[in-house]
Amino acid sequence: MNVLQLNRSTITFHIIMLCSAAIMLFLVACTTVVPPADTAVALVNTATPSPAPSHTPTPTASLTATVTASPTPTPTPTLHPMMIEAMRQLEYPGSDITIERELESGANYRRYYASYLSEGLKIYALLTVPIGERPANGWPVIVFNHGFIQPNVYRTTERYVAYVDRLAQSGYIVFRSDYRGHDQSEGEANGAYGDPGYVIDVLNAVGSLKRFPEADPDRIGMWGHSMGGYITLRSMVITEDIKAGVIWAGVVASYPDLFARGTPRPTPVVTNTLSPFGRRWRTFWIEEFGTPEENPYFWNGISANTYLTDLSGPIQLHHGTADESVPLAASQALYDQMLAAGMPVEFYTYDNDNHNLSGFFTTAMNRTIEFFDLYLK
Repeated sequence: MNVLQLNRSTITFHIIMLCSAAIMLFLVACTTVVPPADTAVALVNTATPSPAPSHTPTPTASLTATVTASPTPTPTPTLHPMMIEAMRQLEYPGSDITIERELESGANYRRYYASYLSEGLKIYALLTVPIGERPANGWPVIVFNHGFIQPNVYRTTERYVAYVDRLAQSGYIVFRSDYRGHDQSEGEANGAYGDPGYVIDVLNAVGSLKRFPEADPDRIGMWGHSMGGYITLRSMVITEDIKAGVIWAGVVASYPDLFARGTPRPTPVVTNTLSPFGRRWRTFWIEEFGTPEENPYFWNGISANTYLTDLSGPIQLHHGTADESVPLAASQALYDQMLAAGMPVEFYTYDNDNHNLSGFFTTAMNRTIEFFDLYLK
């Protein structure tokens, strides 16, 4: 065999070996790349990242959504201006009391036509001050809240003359606010039951009396008749400045009870002012808020009776059994509610007497003065 033949044999052998090696490497490589099926699934779950919530949102992406989403604040309920809580948030600073002119004096007291400010309105009032040496801390005070009288008929120096006289003779400063829109007082008379204005005027009267040099700011009581009784009750759950209250024939039922018809609950006959809103507050509020049964939150929120445990002092109630303006049941209901709440209360009824307690005026007034003397002197 010559050299050429030997080289060809050697080359052929190497080619065969190289091809064999290549085939073996290919088979090994294929075997390594293709794993068993269950191993491939495990690798996919491990290696593939979870989809981003922004691309493919799923129920389990709540944590990411909570972090990236803008929080929606829970709205704070807006309090209606007539709600007790809303009125507690206001301030009632009053102002200095201005003596407009001096009137004819009483037996042992001076009388003045006075004025003060309430929400920027000039409100006129009747003021009496005892004659004599001023006590060290000032005279005790009775804020006098008159009942409903047509605003265009009302006169500061008329009506309730005998009532004011008895209180003034007993050693008290008496301050009878006209309320806004009455006689010469500025503002609009919108009535007491559908608008907070009258109560605001009375609370600013209290604030003004606390600044009055002749008055003792820590001995302030309040007297109210009919609508004035409603104002008195509301005032005593709004401020802590009133140490005792007396209410004659008051509109003191809760607002839900004012709607009761054909039931034994009190149903006071309420006469409002000439203002259309004053006459129609029931209709407007039912349209906006629903009935007391549909929306007890609103109707209870505007009722002073809901807050009896917050009363600033004891109350004395008087009512005639023949009252044709405000039924006896109104005072009876308040009396029962105060007893249930554990609050100090006195209740006197007068057989066959009217709305003004004309038949038992002296008896009722004596009890009134004794009550004020007990808590204010």
